[in-house]
Amino acid sequence: MDEKKTVLVIDDDDRLIRLLEYNLKQAGFTALTAKDGQAGLRQFFEHKPNLIILDINMPTMDGWTVCQRVREVSEAPIIMLTAQAQSDDIIKGLDLGADDYVVKPFEVKELLARVRANLRRVAANAPVIHDSVTYSDAYLSINLAERRIIRDGEPVKLTKTEFNLLAELVRTAPRVATYRALLEKVWGFEYIDDVDYLRVYVWHLRRKIERDPNQPEYIANEQGVGYRFERQV
Repeated sequence: MDEKKTVLVIDDDDRLIRLLEYNLKQAGFTALTAKDGQAGLRQFFEHKPNLIILDINMPTMDGWTVCQRVREVSEAPIIMLTAQAQSDDIIKGLDLGADDYVVKPFEVKELLARVRANLRRVAANAPVIHDSVTYSDAYLSINLAERRIIRDGEPVKLTKTEFNLLAELVRTAPRVATYRALLEKVWGFEYIDDVDYLRVYVWHLRRKIERDPNQPEYIANEQGVGYRFERQV
């Protein structure tokens, strides 16, 4: 990343804003800040930052609304800050188009690693390489080359990350895709030990493609090893 990147932090916590602003600048980024959603959107439209760090609970306009508004006009990575690791907040953020999440309290170095990883994926401008692999049964159809998923006759909308995760599972089948391999190939080496992070995304993906995400037919967990895409007869 030779060009200096701009990161916008939107959070109503003064102490956290100062902390992140200082550390982002020390890490070589241009840091912009806003203390509520409306001010954050003004900063976004005026400066067009490369990445947004976005808190959920804020006065005037919450993080959900900000995320939705940004996604209407931009694919800039959004890292959402959430207070609970397994809360519905994470799922809602992913549904609205957030690219990543970090749970409070967090280590600043962890957040900076996530910032770099997300910017690196954008700079590479190259999704996971997909070949002509397809899958189809009476319920689910997957065409990787065309980036088309059909579930029970209806198109499924996946984020880029969700699609890349599904694609890696389908391409690896019938073999198991290990936790480490999935995390490194889809997210980057910064994520290779974060199995809980992968579980959240798998659960979210199951909600979109399975008949019953609580009894998955397609994405099976090989306990302690990884996940396998199960082709149905």
